[in-house]
Amino acid sequence: MVTKIFLQNLNYWEPRVYSPLPFLYHVRSFSLWSMKKDTDLESSLSRNRRWIVNNQIKNIILRCPEQVAAVKFLQKKFKTLDLQGKALNWLKKYPCCFNVYLEGDEYYCQLTKRMMSLVEEEESVKDMQEPVLVERLTKLLMMSVNHRLNVMKLNELKRSFGFSDDYLIRIVPKHPEMFRIVNYSGRRSAMEIELLSWNPDLGISAIESLAHSQGSDPRFSCTLPSTWVKSWERFCEFNATPYISPYLDACHLVEGSKEMEKRIVGLVHELLSLTLWKKLSIVKLGHFRREFGLPEKLNVLLLKHPGIFYVSNRYQIYTVLLREGYNGSELIDKDPLVVVKEKFGELMQEGLHEYNRRHHLMNLEKKKKGMVLESSPKMRDKSSEMSEQDDHESNLGGLLDPEERKRFYKVLFDDAAS
Repeated sequence: MVTKIFLQNLNYWEPRVYSPLPFLYHVRSFSLWSMKKDTDLESSLSRNRRWIVNNQIKNIILRCPEQVAAVKFLQKKFKTLDLQGKALNWLKKYPCCFNVYLEGDEYYCQLTKRMMSLVEEEESVKDMQEPVLVERLTKLLMMSVNHRLNVMKLNELKRSFGFSDDYLIRIVPKHPEMFRIVNYSGRRSAMEIELLSWNPDLGISAIESLAHSQGSDPRFSCTLPSTWVKSWERFCEFNATPYISPYLDACHLVEGSKEMEKRIVGLVHELLSLTLWKKLSIVKLGHFRREFGLPEKLNVLLLKHPGIFYVSNRYQIYTVLLREGYNGSELIDKDPLVVVKEKFGELMQEGLHEYNRRHHLMNLEKKKKGMVLESSPKMRDKSSEMSEQDDHESNLGGLLDPEERKRFYKVLFDDAAS
């Protein structure tokens, strides 16, 4: 009865007409992706939308001449960032991050000294982390079938692995004995990075490294509660068979066999271990199906192993997390780049707190002088709407609308982590 009322409200139910299959099919397909919710891990996925937008604005300003941007120019970019309202009002809410000033009759914006200090710190960390990034890129190539990865595909995940926008210039040319850029078909989209020399010291997975330090056989770990009896039984049965390294040649393994499944689980585990936040977009990971020998229905395989992976569809964007990488909602092993990015978030929050404090004091002063006039209901509604959009973590609006979801997907994943 509840389903009938729900479908009637959506105009999908008519007693004398069959319900359209597409809707019911999509509802069922979503349920196939479901996994028992983990509150802590879901919380770790709650990205602060303001952080994402301000990080975008920071990158835009850094690309401007003399690193100064006209507010009018930023206003045009607001539509791309899926924002409404005035850019000037938004920028003034973060005085610790953005310095807004009036020159003539036009407003301009530049990064504050503290913000520039964080930008310099991030660049310094990237320089220091270059050997780590070289190893990370080498490991990715070593796991691929032909020891080559498509550049355009890798660009989709470069921020997840900590690679900068200029990693092709920063890393590849400095190591001609290890990497080279090839294009066997001549198409721009076919450009690839190829590994030239195999490093056996790097052909050791995170699981093998941990087992070696503990003096034990390599095995997966499971952090599920003891009450998940059936999941624990399946995990123990799966973990009883020998571990297969993702760096070994898998050409002798039969597709669909238990050995191949073991190898793929180990490969996804290793890929997640190499990321900054121990998580990846399942859709983007699926783009490497040919390069890494992943199954067509990767989501089905991941859902079979809830003790190792956590699959979430938060924001209608499917993400896989490595359970052992988190303690509750906190990332256990934080990469230096993650630490710098967290400092940016703290600076942003500090500025927002200062902005709110100033406005609170101004309102108190106005009340003392009797200058506060009660706003009309229409204005109150508008003010409430703008406040909710600007100040809450993520007002996602109509994410069920394909265009809205597409725009948010771009902001969230393509440019969020730079």
